[in-house]
Amino acid sequence: VLNLRKEKKEDLTKKLKELKTELAQLRVAQVTGGAPSKLAKISVVRKQIAQVLTVINQTQKQQVRAYFKGKKYKPLDLRLKQTRAIRRRLSTREANAVTLRKQKQATHFPQRRYA
Repeated sequence: VLNLRKEKKEDLTKKLKELKTELAQLRVAQVTGGAPSKLAKISVVRKQIAQVLTVINQTQKQQVRAYFKGKKYKPLDLRLKQTRAIRRRLSTREANAVTLRKQKQATHFPQRRYA
């Protein structure tokens, strides 16, 4: 997998295509009653395909994350999941916001100190 991460996307898509054609050939051999070694190779090829697809998807997601870093809006799949209630909750800035009337009231009528 480490070798796959170093390769470019074109190379990965090329490798993916090769693996898929190989899998198709192995499936034909399976139907026609091929050698047991070919039948055992099907699972290996399927795992290799999964690895290539995983690397492609992860690198793509990483690039999208880098693109949207620092932007105001992000795609839904890049935002924090959390819970629905937390996502709906007011931000700390919004929660601490005070109206002008309340600011004036606080300055003109401060909390009384007894002692």
